[in-house]
Amino acid sequence: MKSLITVVALALSLVGCASVNMGDAKQDATLKTFAIPKDKAGVYIYRNESMGAAIKMSVELDGKAIGQTAANTYLYKEVSPGKHTFTSKAENDSSIDVDAKPGTLLYIWQEVKMGLLSARSKLQLVDQAQGQKGVQETKLAETN
Repeated sequence: MKSLITVVALALSLVGCASVNMGDAKQDATLKTFAIPKDKAGVYIYRNESMGAAIKMSVELDGKAIGQTAANTYLYKEVSPGKHTFTSKAENDSSIDVDAKPGTLLYIWQEVKMGLLSARSKLQLVDQAQGQKGVQETKLAETN
């Protein structure tokens, strides 16, 4: 019986909706034109799933917090050229290393997975077509 209660509580926690501070609607529209910065790289980290909607996930860039995602949101950050590490913090930590080239856009999908007690995540670098489609399905969350 105790395990059944735990399973039900977990299921309910994954159904509700978490909210994060949202970015400016005009900036969201501008970022969805996918303009490429000249001397930096633009990075989109998007979460276009409803699974784990009750869970906010923090995202870090090179060990520093840049914002939180919720279901159907994305973060955008311009970075200097070179190697960078993005980390998603949930029940687990998932990190991905990227080599940012000036004048490019990178797309990182924050895939949500079922965890033991909460949602887990996995960061994946995706191609332009998949990335732009995922970003179009989401809304800008506030970035630090």
